[in-house]
Amino acid sequence: MKHFFKRNFKRTVLGLLGATIVLGGLTACGQRHHEFGAQLSAEEYAEKRTKIVDRVAGKLDLNEDQKKRLATLGDTLYAQRTALVGQTKDPRAEVKALVAGDKFDTARAQALITDKTTALQSKSPEVLAALADFYDHLTPAQQQKVRDYMEGRGRWFHRG
Repeated sequence: MKHFFKRNFKRTVLGLLGATIVLGGLTACGQRHHEFGAQLSAEEYAEKRTKIVDRVAGKLDLNEDQKKRLATLGDTLYAQRTALVGQTKDPRAEVKALVAGDKFDTARAQALITDKTTALQSKSPEVLAALADFYDHLTPAQQQKVRDYMEGRGRWFHRG
């Protein structure tokens, strides 16, 4: 056994590295239902969106018009996410199918990437328009709060 590892050290190390990467990738694709937007029905999403809009509105002191624009942005982001996920009920199964056989299904992977890229490109102008509409209707003080948050100085949703 000692001579086996000595002769095939590179092959063994590369095999272990490859197995670690594949297992790590599959683990990263695990279900996380508690995250915002993950596998939520339209009704569940609407409830969660309302809570988030109210929370952000409290942090930024938004008026009703700004709240409506933020809700529209949330709906637009949800529509893009829905288009990105596609018709599948189990996105993880799609990824698992790529490695189900003895060879990696390159054609299927490329088709999956093409579908996701197309969905992202087709919905992006709507998302950008909704984001610009919301941001442009903030007061300068509210815009500064957003910039501060993005710089890491804000901890809006921190539970510590």
